[in-house]
Amino acid sequence: MAINELEANAYHWMVDMLESIEVGLVVLDLDLRVQTWNGFMENHSGITATQIHNKVIFDVFPDIPKAWLTRKVDAVAMLNIRTFISWEQRPYLFRFRNTRPITGIEEYMFQNLTISPLSGPNGVVEKVCLMVYDVTDIATSKRALERANEQLEKLSMTDRLTGLLNRGTWENLVDAEYERFRRYGHTTTLVMFDIDHFKKVNDTYGHLAGDEVIKRTAEVTKRAIRQSDSAGRYGGEEFGIILPETDAEGAYIICERIRETIERSTVKTNVADITYTISMGISQLDDRPENYMQWLQRADEALYKAKEGGRNRVVINK
Repeated sequence: MAINELEANAYHWMVDMLESIEVGLVVLDLDLRVQTWNGFMENHSGITATQIHNKVIFDVFPDIPKAWLTRKVDAVAMLNIRTFISWEQRPYLFRFRNTRPITGIEEYMFQNLTISPLSGPNGVVEKVCLMVYDVTDIATSKRALERANEQLEKLSMTDRLTGLLNRGTWENLVDAEYERFRRYGHTTTLVMFDIDHFKKVNDTYGHLAGDEVIKRTAEVTKRAIRQSDSAGRYGGEEFGIILPETDAEGAYIICERIRETIERSTVKTNVADITYTISMGISQLDDRPENYMQWLQRADEALYKAKEGGRNRVVINK
């Protein structure tokens, strides 16, 4: 076989491979005009190589971030080095629909991108090659794992029944708020409260109905506080709220709003319609507590006074 024929066959095999490979190959000149557009790009874009040849890439794909890609291509050409962009940095360059049945939950194809310099015989970079890799399977799996980990972390911090912070997490925040006060002296107030005669609710209507009462209490609390506040379920029917940048009088207004809302509300269960009340204790932090546990104790003492005073009331520990 003649040398020219061998070279022709090798060229044919190379072209055939580039057309069938499951990687997008795009060659651009330094004016960002398309010189090569392989089968992968044709299949996913619906645009043939003939249609896009010598067109500026941004004219055909206006969604591509022009300034970003131009800067990347200029750097590759100037420094004569390859650069790699992960889907985690930019989910995709070309907005191709995701066509993989296994990862059909993703709307678009996630892509890794390599930009390589292409030099002429004189060693000067004349063009760049974009290699587009479909990494939707990898990205989908990683995103699903991240979502699962976030959910697990959230579950480890929150009370399953109410969605409020659990006792451990909430107590850590009380400790942190106490230390913040010691360092900066910012006004902050703690609230402890519980459901009046909750044992009677459980004994009369059952634990499932009791759970509904606890959930309603949490819902009312969440709606009444600010985003900067932190509410937690401290134990069975006992709850706590941290109110940063709030004095005792301000906390009293918030607590009265919660107490009155609950007093007026009715919890509808399969057993009966239940009305109930809560008692609340407030302690604004000052220099007397030596640690956060003493601060908690002062709020608990105010709660105890509310109970002794007839329940369904708010008491400030001064």
